[in-house]
Amino acid sequence: MCGDSKSSPDASVMLGMQMPNTDKWSQRVTTALGQNPSAFTGPGTNTYLVGTGEERILLDTGDGRPEYLPVLEEAIEQSGCRSIQEIVLTHGHPDHIGGVQSIFDHFGPCRVTKMKYDAFDSPYDFEIHEIADGDQISTEGATLHALHAPGHAPDHICFMLEEERALFTGDNVLGVGTTIIPADSGSLADYMDSLHYLLAQKPEHLFPAHGPLVTNGMEKIQEYIDHRLNREQQILAAMQQGAENVQAIVEIIYAAYPKSLHAAAGQSVTSHLIKLESEGQVQSVPNTQQGWTLL
Repeated sequence: MCGDSKSSPDASVMLGMQMPNTDKWSQRVTTALGQNPSAFTGPGTNTYLVGTGEERILLDTGDGRPEYLPVLEEAIEQSGCRSIQEIVLTHGHPDHIGGVQSIFDHFGPCRVTKMKYDAFDSPYDFEIHEIADGDQISTEGATLHALHAPGHAPDHICFMLEEERALFTGDNVLGVGTTIIPADSGSLADYMDSLHYLLAQKPEHLFPAHGPLVTNGMEKIQEYIDHRLNREQQILAAMQQGAENVQAIVEIIYAAYPKSLHAAAGQSVTSHLIKLESEGQVQSVPNTQQGWTLL
C-alpha cells in the first residue's frame, strides 16, 4: 500500500498515471508492473529484476494477479535473463508479498527473503529466510545492502544497489505523492528516523515501489522529511482552530481532496497525533471518538 498525493488534491495524479508494463531503468534493473492499479498503488506495484546474469533477483511480487505473470515473462526476456534466482521482499503488505505463490506455481519454487513479521507472514505457507539491517544479497552484477527502515511497516527493508548507489525504497519513498503511515502497524516516529537513515546513505537515484524512477534521490528524501514536518504543523494549527478529533482535522487539512481519500488520510493523521503525544504536545481524550486536545 502506498498513499495520497501531496502534489495535487486530485487523486487521479497517482491513479491516472501511465507507466509501461516493463522498462529498463538501468544496466542492472528491469521493471515489471504489478497490474494492480488503484488510488493507493497508483499505476501498480513496481517489481524489479536485479542483476546482469542469467539468474536475477526478483524484488517484490505484486499481489498475485494472473495478468502479472506474462508481464514478468516479458521483463525476463527484455532483461536478457532466463530465470529467477530468488525473491526478495521489501515488506509484507499484500501488494508486495501476495504474488509469491503464483510465481512459484508458474516458474517453480525459489528462495524467499524478507524481514520476518508474523502478523504479515502468517497467512502464507512458504518458507521465509530472514534478513536484517546490514545484510547483503548478491547476484551476478549486483549487490543489495539491506537497510531496515520501519515506520510504514515494522518489517520494511530498503535495499541499496551498491554498484549504482541507487536505493530501492519500497513504500517509504514513492515516485509521486507520499506514503500512508498506518495507525495500527505503523509509527511516524520510526518513519522519520528511517527517512534520516536513508538520507544518510546519500543515494543518487531511487527505485520506488510505486511511480517513476526518482533521479534526485537525496532531494526527494529531504522533501519527504520537510513534508511530514509541515503536516505536523498543519495538524497543530487545525487543533488551534478548534478541531478536536481526527475526522475534523482531516476535513480541514484535506479539504480539497476527494472524500474517498479521507479514511486513509485519517490513518496518517492519527500516526502524527501519536507521535505528538509522545512528545508532550497533544493528548488523547478518553471515552471520545478519536478525540484529541492540545497541551
